[in-house]
Amino acid sequence: QVQLVESGGGLVQPGGSLRLACVASGSIFSRFGMRWFRQPPGKQREWVAGISSSGGTTTYAASVKGRFTLSRDNAKNTMYLQMNSLKPEDAAVYYCYAIRGREEYWGQGTQVTVSS
Repeated sequence: QVQLVESGGGLVQPGGSLRLACVASGSIFSRFGMRWFRQPPGKQREWVAGISSSGGTTTYAASVKGRFTLSRDNAKNTMYLQMNSLKPEDAAVYYCYAIRGREEYWGQGTQVTVSS
């Protein structure tokens, strides 16, 4: 079992920045690939970015590439999403996701609001 807890969400003005964190507990974090998803109000959940278990490979959705940076610190069991140049359309609940083979886990989400 893996427990995932997100933090770092909040209200930010357009053009601003936030850093989300996802802390994992309960299993060996470094064995899991990690991803961020988001769900805007009234819309379906969508994939945002992913990082390999070692942290050596990252991938991004086209909508966030160049603005968001994903990283992880396996010694701290934590994944980070640095979000810069935020736009109103980035507003959503952001979810942390862990996967290893058939094992998959979700966090409870953290709200990001982008508004002036």
